Amino acid sequence: MAKGMSTREKIVLAAMELFWLKGYNSTSVADILSRTQLNSGSLYHAFPGKQDILVAVLEAYRDGIYPMLVEPAWQGVDDPIERIFALLARYRAAIADTDCAYGCPIGSLALELHEADPAVRGLLAANFTNWVGVIERCLAEAADRLPADLDRQALGEFVLTTMEGGVMQARTHRDVAYFDRGIAALRRHFDMLARSVERTAA
Repeated sequence: MAKGMSTREKIVLAAMELFWLKGYNSTSVADILSRTQLNSGSLYHAFPGKQDILVAVLEAYRDGIYPMLVEPAWQGVDDPIERIFALLARYRAAIADTDCAYGCPIGSLALELHEADPAVRGLLAANFTNWVGVIERCLAEAADRLPADLDRQALGEFVLTTMEGGVMQARTHRDVAYFDRGIAALRRHFDMLARSVERTAA
């Protein structure tokens, strides 16, 4: 834990790590206390219960999408289409670095908490919506290279689905090739969209 962090920040960071490693249901308050070296009074002063910690974790992912995920992935990448694939490459690196044990934190929680409380479900949805919004902005910046009638939201959702499905299959099969094949197919789709614009302009 970094020095200078508040009690609340320490709890949220520890919970992020534990929910990713063990899942929400398998993580106990005792696990979080052990990871943070806090006493129970400090934890319950910051959060009345475990679900309140989950809400804070999901808010942290939602609010931190750019500093935690997007900005590191986009460092040195200016082309908007390549930024999409740079973001996907960051997931591939996580898969490779963990010997295919990686699971998308939000995707994993969404699968585990399939009957989530409305507030939790709303935050899970907000995280997915924000992720798709990042892709949509890239598509808007590359509008001159894509069909004018392109449904950017639908394509953004398709990119998310490809990423989440690729991560899940790579983890299940313990083989990053499942992720790679999905991304390669997505790349071909983008290439076809670009060629359709070129043919129209010719």
